Amino acid sequence: MASTVILVTGGTGLVGKAIQYVIETEPEGSRFGKKPGEQWIFASSSEGDLRDPVQTRKLFEKYKPTHVIHLAALVGGLFKNMKYKLTFYRDNSLINDNVLQTSYETGVKKVISCLSTCVFPDKVTYPLDETKIHLGLPHDSNFGYAHAKRMVDVANHAYKAQYGCNFTSAIPTNVFGPYDNFDLEDSHVIPGLLHKCYLAKKNGTPFVVGGTGKPLRQFIYSRDLAKLFIWQLREYDDVEPVIFSVGEDEEVSIKQVADAIVKAIGFEGQYSFDTTKADGQFRKPATNKKLLSLIGDDFKFTPFEQALDETAKWFVENYDKARIGKVPTPAKA
Repeated sequence: MASTVILVTGGTGLVGKAIQYVIETEPEGSRFGKKPGEQWIFASSSEGDLRDPVQTRKLFEKYKPTHVIHLAALVGGLFKNMKYKLTFYRDNSLINDNVLQTSYETGVKKVISCLSTCVFPDKVTYPLDETKIHLGLPHDSNFGYAHAKRMVDVANHAYKAQYGCNFTSAIPTNVFGPYDNFDLEDSHVIPGLLHKCYLAKKNGTPFVVGGTGKPLRQFIYSRDLAKLFIWQLREYDDVEPVIFSVGEDEEVSIKQVADAIVKAIGFEGQYSFDTTKADGQFRKPATNKKLLSLIGDDFKFTPFEQALDETAKWFVENYDKARIGKVPTPAKA
């Protein structure tokens, strides 16, 4: 019988699938591979509604986890976050409360929760670091989701103070990779542009990117992020969160992203930027100094273009089963 049972909530999403990939493909003896005596459970929302304490308890009783990587969340793009602020606040607060409380009640040895850089204050000095989470209000556009995620850090400290629980959290920057959400209406920038470019190639239409292409972002490949979660599970036992990100010197412009997508998809049609569309924040860099001081400078992130190529290849090969949402019918010429 496995001595260590790791339950990954939200285990069939972008990051959960990446953790499963790393666990199954890393060579024996790797720092990030599966260890003897470990059992990994990648649970999906179909196995239990984590907003419900009874269903959460049943899930924990079924698998009896010793460790939890908590990825499950209600997530959405900017429009949904603005429209459903209470839903994003309530549902995520319930999910997080049930997972942490059930973990405490069932004697789980360690929980890592996944936060988001949106927990940081809207008005803050850059680069972002782990000490700045609670220094002001998050951006109004997603304050429901941001507050629910921010309160996980508060809860982790409270569980540690009152019960001595080993609960901590990670704060990834912009994640992308296979199994992402490629819905044109409700996705993040890389999967959204990948899908848009794929359709432009398929339909023989122009590929138009909203904005100037100048804003800068730090993107982390889901399979690199997966390794960081596995490292944190095994080697990091502090309650304070850790930012999971590439370095500030690895910021990529939206134009560089679009150029790499055009190359990866093999798009040869008309390609332009619609500068009448808003750019959003120019940059919001985060430092990974704490992470590198802990994991070691020898940790290598996958080069951006390689990671993007792998993601594009997966998307094209799995288009029929990828999360693509409603695809508009091309207008007849």
